[in-house]
Amino acid sequence: MLSKDDIFKEYLTSKKLKFTSERQAILNRVFENHKHFEADELLVDLRLNDMKISKATIYRTLALLVKSGLLREVIFGERHAHYEHVYGHEHHDHLVCNNCGKIIEFTEHRIEKLQDEVCRKNKFTADSHRLQIQGLCEDCWEKNDKAVG
Repeated sequence: MLSKDDIFKEYLTSKKLKFTSERQAILNRVFENHKHFEADELLVDLRLNDMKISKATIYRTLALLVKSGLLREVIFGERHAHYEHVYGHEHHDHLVCNNCGKIIEFTEHRIEKLQDEVCRKNKFTADSHRLQIQGLCEDCWEKNDKAVG
């Protein structure tokens, strides 16, 4: 299995792009984080660690990491996306609380099997999928229920 660095280098080479020190720093920082994150959080983190990388470079590099298959966008808010790294991780989906923003990751093999069946039935080959269920987490639902009740 190729390393994340090798995968990213190969992707960049295929697009005739360079593996710069800034891209290396962003790649390293992204994989040191094991939570969902926003681009602006990454920018602050890099700056707090004395890495002077422009916001534009961060956004462009995140897009390249997504296209290379190392990252995925998981949540689209009103103005921004959240990211998570997927290299070396089992596929999972998300429950997202509309009130507090809590993200609950889950894996449900029955959903995966059903998707495979749907693809076979329709003679379709899937590259990826993203399932995200919006609603209220238990804490927010209970608070809402008590406020209404």
